[in-house]
Amino acid sequence: MQNTRYTLEEFVQASAQKDLNQGVFELESERTLEVNLNNSMIWTKMGAMIAYHGDLKFTREGIFEQGLGNLLKKMVSSEGARLTKVTGTGKLYCADYGKKITILQLRNQGISVNANDVLAFEPSLKNEIKMVRKIAGMMAGGLFNVVLSGTGLVAITTHFDPLTLAVKPGSPVCTDPNATVAWSANLSPNFKTDIQLKTFFGRGSGESVQMQFEGSGFVIVQPYEEFYGASS
Repeated sequence: MQNTRYTLEEFVQASAQKDLNQGVFELESERTLEVNLNNSMIWTKMGAMIAYHGDLKFTREGIFEQGLGNLLKKMVSSEGARLTKVTGTGKLYCADYGKKITILQLRNQGISVNANDVLAFEPSLKNEIKMVRKIAGMMAGGLFNVVLSGTGLVAITTHFDPLTLAVKPGSPVCTDPNATVAWSANLSPNFKTDIQLKTFFGRGSGESVQMQFEGSGFVIVQPYEEFYGASS
């Protein structure tokens, strides 16, 4: 049984920050990301910082920093698509509403991630905001994904443990858009409406609109339906 009662000294020791010497990104816990900066830079989700020490500078992403195309999409996308540039030397700790964090190493690869689920990534990765095709008018939020490509680290977040499903030719995978976190950058999901489910529930539901992935790749889902309002 897990210990739930400590002396003060025991608690400080048990919950103390630990240096794992794993590089730029380390998991202090499954819900807290440590970023080790050495006269370097990192991109984080706006508002992700929970603590830091050292000489770090935080700068909101410049309006033209990622190009005019990304700027126009950021103007109509959720807050989750907006970034903070962190520079300097020190240790940065990031989290996002207690969600579970997964660190991915991209090696000349690409992944498309829901904009709200990108916690941090290295500047070596190219990022581009894309509107998910055919979804406009079908859902009120979650319209934008961030495509990260190249070589570098990215930390993504999920509610609870993620599940990755293989997409194979001739065997499409269908998912609930509100539970879909990320997918292979080479895949372009289509959307379909289940009229029977829509009629059964009497109004739009997560199951009545489905994402369909075809081809070769993967799709990551979480055991939670996350809804994105206009001001999220």
